[in-house]
Amino acid sequence: MSRPIVAIVGRPNVGKSTLFNKLIGQRLSIVEDTPGVTRDRIFGECEWKNRKFSLVDTGGIEPESKDIILSQMRTQAQIAIDSADCIIFVTDVRTGMVATDLNIAQMLQRSNVPVIVCVNKCDTLGDPPADFYEFYNLGLGDPIQVSSVHGHGTGDLLDAILEHLPEEKEEEDEGEIIKVAVIGKPNVGKSSLVNRVSGENRCIVSNIAGTTRDAVDTTIENKYGVFTFIDTAGLRRKSKVEDSIEHYSNLRAEMAVDRADVCVILIDATVGFTEQDSKVAGIAHEAGKGCIIAVNKWDAVEKDDKTMQEYKTKLEKDFSFMSYAPIIFISAQSGQRLDRLFELIHKVASSNAMRITTGTLNDILAQATARVQPPTDKGKRLKIYYMTQASTRPPTFICFVNSKELFHFSYQRYLENRIREIFSLEGTPVRMIVRERGDKAD
Repeated sequence: MSRPIVAIVGRPNVGKSTLFNKLIGQRLSIVEDTPGVTRDRIFGECEWKNRKFSLVDTGGIEPESKDIILSQMRTQAQIAIDSADCIIFVTDVRTGMVATDLNIAQMLQRSNVPVIVCVNKCDTLGDPPADFYEFYNLGLGDPIQVSSVHGHGTGDLLDAILEHLPEEKEEEDEGEIIKVAVIGKPNVGKSSLVNRVSGENRCIVSNIAGTTRDAVDTTIENKYGVFTFIDTAGLRRKSKVEDSIEHYSNLRAEMAVDRADVCVILIDATVGFTEQDSKVAGIAHEAGKGCIIAVNKWDAVEKDDKTMQEYKTKLEKDFSFMSYAPIIFISAQSGQRLDRLFELIHKVASSNAMRITTGTLNDILAQATARVQPPTDKGKRLKIYYMTQASTRPPTFICFVNSKELFHFSYQRYLENRIREIFSLEGTPVRMIVRERGDKAD
């Protein structure tokens, strides 16, 4: 992937996320007047004058802080700087230049990456305010005045970015990319899993519940294919969502599920199944996504030769509403069974995207109805005239019948199981729409 990378950096609360959202044209980063809201690196695509580049929003840099989260945010920002082709250093005209700005400027000068100083919150048109000129003292060239809220100056900023980007290269065909959302309640090891499979510290990992607040994309290529992992903020019960930042994070996690082909539902083996796990899984199930239940921290469980089967039997009961989802026992920390996880993701994505011809479906239908007769009621027998596939992701089938009332749920389940069995549809919901002859399409 040859798209250039532009990183947005700066101290907390100077408007980096607002600028990021303005440049990419959508609300991908959480914007709140609370320092430290954006913690991980957030990626978005930006286009200007027919040139595309990746924009990276980072957590605010606090060079002197000893706080564990702030120091990891600083590390994340450094990783973004190291991988960038150009850096936008955002400052705040209202507070003027502060000591932290000078510290960050020194850090950026050592990076040998082109830097554009963006003086944000210049909200009135015309000549820049007097405080604007002190930012020349950063020693990073001519600053650009911008209002990320109103959009003033963003054209000049984008022009400056294009001047610093490397020559455009031909994009290689990436083939089929499987999008994977790693979901679960807080602190089950979602970020640890993404870090493990990507082989780098992409997401901040700590034992503080609620550390990850944004959905983060990580693309990985291995022998099983190309995968984009979306690490999401831990889903909490709605009643626990007390602050608006948590609300945005829950919304973001649901949006991540919406974008995904496959959802890996992560459960903490040391805690076991909880009602919240069921709710998290329900979001993916209702959205019709391919699903895998991954029991993490399996290496931390004391076990004998029966433990896994007993645990699995209990989970099958707990997740009875999505009996199609395979269960795998993993350890993000040690890497246990992660190869098998990739195999499952690939298989589940194929199942979720499976398309079956109408001819084949009706051959299966004929065999199934000969094997188990359709139900009758008061002397009237259900007739299924034919079946066709309406869509994929998930596989959705329309059955045309003589009477909807006669098409009991149990017979629908029987037909669904026959289709699953014949086509090995593992890990995907299957939807059936029943229509009587003469019904109009919705």
